[in-house]
Amino acid sequence: MTPSEALPPCSILLLAGGQGRRMGGRDKGLIAWRDKPFIEHLHGLVRPLTDDLIVSCNRNREEYARYADRLVEDEQQDFPGPYAGIRAGLAVAKHDYLLVIPCDMPLLDRALLDGLRQTAAANAGVPVMVRQGEQWEPLLCCIPTHHATVFEQHWQQGQRSPRRTLAELRAVALQCESDDPRLANLNTPDLLTEIKP
Repeated sequence: MTPSEALPPCSILLLAGGQGRRMGGRDKGLIAWRDKPFIEHLHGLVRPLTDDLIVSCNRNREEYARYADRLVEDEQQDFPGPYAGIRAGLAVAKHDYLLVIPCDMPLLDRALLDGLRQTAAANAGVPVMVRQGEQWEPLLCCIPTHHATVFEQHWQQGQRSPRRTLAELRAVALQCESDDPRLANLNTPDLLTEIKP
């Protein structure tokens, strides 16, 4: 049994529902990098980890459907932000944990994702967030799905910051170095060319 197989089953949510403002409005998940779209890089990484792969997207549903067991989309059509995608993923997740991953971090690896799941299993009932140096990364997290009700309540109260809700739930950190290359967030055209194959 591999370390991943020994961990509790999890649903996985790939966040690809953003407006892509820093990319000139392009759909980030479908931007090609190293000859493949971001979503394909991440699909190859996470597909062996789950039988419940969810993609949050608000356009190009036919293309994203190739990489997902199911799709979710925001109720509002004005790109309300990643909180909406996390809320939608939590509402449909089949397993006790939802591993959340943004679509523009194609250098993530299995060790980091297993670390999130291991930390979640060791802190039963508490979310886990990556912390890069002193900077929290709330869109790279593992959330026990019973917190779906809290996310829904906060949404109805106008909350749009995943970081604040996770902090209220006393999320613990998976600590990474401040310069961890796996956490490169390729969300601008310049970064696409700076990170070399």
